[in-house]
Amino acid sequence: MAGNVTSLFRSGEHSPSMAALTREGGDGTGPVDFCVPCNPYFPTPAMMETMAARLKDIITFYPSSADTITAELCQLFQLPPQAVAMGNGSTELITWIDHLLVRESLAVPVPTFGRWTDQPMETGKRVDMFPLQESSGFALDLAQYAEFIRKRGTRAAVICNPNNPDGGFLHKQALVQFMDAMADLDLIVVDESFLEFADAEAEPSVVQEAMLRPNVIVLRSLGKNFGLHGIRFGYMVANPALAGKVRSMLPKWNLNAFAEYVVFMLKEHGAEYAQSLLQVRKDRLEMASQLATLPGLTVYPSQGNFLFVRLPVGAEGTVVRDRMLTEHRILVRECGNKIGSSSRFLRLVVRPEVDVRRLVSAMEQVLYGSRRGAAVPELSTGTSYSSGTAAVDRLVSETNGAGLQLAQAVGAGPVPGLAAAPAAGVGMPLPVAAQQGGAGMPMPAAAMQMQQMQQMQQMQQPQQQPMMMAPVPPMVPVPAPAPAPAPAPMPMQMPAPVPAPAPAPVGPTPPGVPARGGLTAAQVRGMTAPAPPAPNLAPAPATGWPNAQSWPNAAGMGQAG
Repeated sequence: MAGNVTSLFRSGEHSPSMAALTREGGDGTGPVDFCVPCNPYFPTPAMMETMAARLKDIITFYPSSADTITAELCQLFQLPPQAVAMGNGSTELITWIDHLLVRESLAVPVPTFGRWTDQPMETGKRVDMFPLQESSGFALDLAQYAEFIRKRGTRAAVICNPNNPDGGFLHKQALVQFMDAMADLDLIVVDESFLEFADAEAEPSVVQEAMLRPNVIVLRSLGKNFGLHGIRFGYMVANPALAGKVRSMLPKWNLNAFAEYVVFMLKEHGAEYAQSLLQVRKDRLEMASQLATLPGLTVYPSQGNFLFVRLPVGAEGTVVRDRMLTEHRILVRECGNKIGSSSRFLRLVVRPEVDVRRLVSAMEQVLYGSRRGAAVPELSTGTSYSSGTAAVDRLVSETNGAGLQLAQAVGAGPVPGLAAAPAAGVGMPLPVAAQQGGAGMPMPAAAMQMQQMQQMQQMQQPQQQPMMMAPVPPMVPVPAPAPAPAPAPMPMQMPAPVPAPAPAPVGPTPPGVPARGGLTAAQVRGMTAPAPPAPNLAPAPATGWPNAQSWPNAAGMGQAG
């Protein structure tokens, strides 16, 4: 089993064998899936038994036409059928939106759902990626996003609310202001696939506003909300012209009989569905609280049915993922293959308390071993990482995240020209072991070799300044003595005859060297200067909790019978 872990995860998605492995859970011994977002409380066991009893009829006969199924869904959600198009999963609708409505370019905040970047690139479009900042908890600043779109000249834009994988949420008023400010774009897509799990305000959807605008589409996913991923069905809402354009390209029978059966069954189970959403929201708070007790683990705010976490310094996500599966039969989503993320991040699906206790216990063993607070060992030299930023994270871990050479931490004295950085990065507390001077955290092989080179050069050239981690102009390369196999010799700064302040470094600050604010380059990577706000954009406050007394309609406006 262990030898096949890497191949199973290479695509970052479930394989059929992995889906079978993780189908059961909750008994404390069986496999548990924290990878695929789901609703563990819906459908209810009684609903599943009803579907099982009708299985022969469902798979024997043709489904109704898509128009018939759409009309039933619209009656349930109080939507006009002419403004709705149903697809065989939201991915089918994303594909047609790209083919029909995205002409040349698309702006997408990253990290986000991969099809929003991959689909337009596959059809030769220009994808303008707006990086979400780790320093701000991956929150999307709509004013800066609008300015980015203007500067790039992008003609279409996507916003996922809540965003996948971090669960970031935008209030309805702010989204409406953004749509008004960007009214001249060809298209704005608001992907609300996970919105029904949000509780930041009572009526968060912009479905009603989208139907009144000529260039806005709202995308919704039924499989994710109902916990029925195998039944591929989702829908989009837009003004009748946009919705009709997409609907005209869809096959007449693009929805299967399972999807039809579930849609027609839902009107009898609105109360159970509303209760399931409330339970997922409670579980999200409890799960975030439990994960936050793990030293060095950062849990980001989420309004989805998943949590985005950053692993402690020294932990590599692919190693954690593989060990969680092989040693504890727990499947987690490592996010190294998501654009804008790295293998230092995991996305963990919200599950019931019994599963969360097992997850936290397993992560304690994988991350810290028998001693809580000791970081997971660093990967050996030469190991391939699942993303470019993971290599930067590895360099940060070699300096304990503080921007200081490791040689200094073990008693080699201060490094001239380097100011001490804070002991913890932005939003990322160090593990207990690191806070106590690195006890329990092994020194990476590359750092040990660097320390040996420094000691040899200091003995042979006592008048020269100690070696810098990164070249700072003016620099004169000096050949280094030939030590044991080690990284390529690093240039050394020659003493200047007349003391003078060193000029500012040219280009990006190397990882591990303090940049602005006393932080390392890895801690501030991707940070951008504040952009002037776009007109008429302002944040909106939360307005309370949703009413779950009966079935909510798609727009969250009032309640359906």
